Amino acid sequence: MKRQENGWPPERAATVLIILDMISDFDFPDGTRILRSARRIAPRIYNLKERMHAAGLATIYVNDNLGPWRSDMPQLVRQCKTEGVKSADVTAMMAPRPHDYFVLKPRHSAFYATPLEHLLNHLQAQRLILTGVTSHQCVMFTANDAHVRNFELIVPRDCIAAPKPADTNFALKYFSSVLNADTRPSTSIQPRRLRAGSRKPPARGI
Repeated sequence: MKRQENGWPPERAATVLIILDMISDFDFPDGTRILRSARRIAPRIYNLKERMHAAGLATIYVNDNLGPWRSDMPQLVRQCKTEGVKSADVTAMMAPRPHDYFVLKPRHSAFYATPLEHLLNHLQAQRLILTGVTSHQCVMFTANDAHVRNFELIVPRDCIAAPKPADTNFALKYFSSVLNADTRPSTSIQPRRLRAGSRKPPARGI
């Protein structure tokens, strides 16, 4: 796939990186522990995102809306980068760039009541790489919805996190055994090899 000029988002991408809920003030119950985990995975997600962009592949940020529904992603980033906000360092590292897409979500799944599916269809995406927080909630809900839509799934084990390691271990077992997801570490992912479409057969119900 040809890379877009002038930093604009790719119009076609067989593989798409999804970054879940990394832009946040983490001002909610258990937020401090989740922020601690987010700090650990943020550099790995950032490095993967940079390699995806170099390969001409798309990144979509999907994020909880922290304020009124008049909010947008630039406003959300500004809010979370404000001096004194405890997550300003993570937001500064992870902030979307002009070549990235973003979607705001009202609930756990990135697909629920959002335009994500329409955007993925526009991109002709067949494979999703899911990253972010939290492993056993928003990442898992999104993975389930992606699976029933027959997307091939990669969930890098070093790019998801939760308040407790046991939560992530539970989620990883589920992703692998139930959703047949690839959970290799991000360092083993070679984005240039993911520019081709998936050959995954159509999903069948039980």
